[in-house]
Amino acid sequence: MSGETLAGRDLISLLDFSPEELGRMLDTASEVKANPGHFATALAGKTLFMYFEKASLRTRVTFEAGMTQLGGHAIYYTASDGKIGIRESVEDVARNLDRWVDGAMCRTFSHQMLVELARFTQIPVINGLTDALHPCQALADYLTLREVCGDLSGKRLVYIGDGNNVAHSLMHGGARLGVHVRIVTPEGHPPSPAVVQAARDAAEATGGSIEISHQPTDVGGADAVYTDVWASMGQEDEVDSRRERFRPFQVNEALMQRAGEDAVFMHCLPAHRGEEVTDGVADSPRSVIFQQAENRLHAQKSLMLLLMGGA
Repeated sequence: MSGETLAGRDLISLLDFSPEELGRMLDTASEVKANPGHFATALAGKTLFMYFEKASLRTRVTFEAGMTQLGGHAIYYTASDGKIGIRESVEDVARNLDRWVDGAMCRTFSHQMLVELARFTQIPVINGLTDALHPCQALADYLTLREVCGDLSGKRLVYIGDGNNVAHSLMHGGARLGVHVRIVTPEGHPPSPAVVQAARDAAEATGGSIEISHQPTDVGGADAVYTDVWASMGQEDEVDSRRERFRPFQVNEALMQRAGEDAVFMHCLPAHRGEEVTDGVADSPRSVIFQQAENRLHAQKSLMLLLMGGA
């Protein structure tokens, strides 16, 4: 794990880091996964503040378990305990955290709140999810794809569904790592044009590419077919209307046949089985969804090690 230190850096977006730095994160995650005992005291005496505005299984368990496995401690704090920016200003919260803990991970609705927290604090801030981005998920996803397919450069990932925060971070990560990313969405549900352009700009340096499609069968040549729920948290009132528009974009056995026999299936979970994916695909030998879930732990341990000064 040589190279210039990343200690003290924030992870707001995967575009915050160079291709070499993202490669180092993936290499460190692989090393942590293979030799967990070697890192059992790497963050001894350090504390991670975990702030949640959204419900969570994978994010909470993997960050909290990860800190424990690295010899540190995690504090779970929710918006019901005091919403940042409401009960107390973002700047004041940041200045308090600086004096108490060694890092902060936030799972929030507002992306801007996270940006402000990182601006006002000196400790590393990790984006555990916002409405705009989900970089920790994408990092685990590319770790999984590398394990399954080898060198990521030139690989093809097709994301089909809503142009949401997961799609955004998959574009960011793919652009930095030389992956060809195709985002397939229904009309009216595309990813952010600004995110697409930033990813395309980044992809020019790595040989990757970003494509946008609205054709639900546009999965040919994929090394991986990826989907997510059709309505994210905060969009509950749109569930019924989205279900009709997104139905042709379901990842089912027929769609996977179009992708090719070597394509794997990916999903960030939780899955709404029978909607965006069928049981037959989710539970098939081609599915790596639980490998992705496991790799959230290893990828985030890598992040904490590198950003909080344990590696």
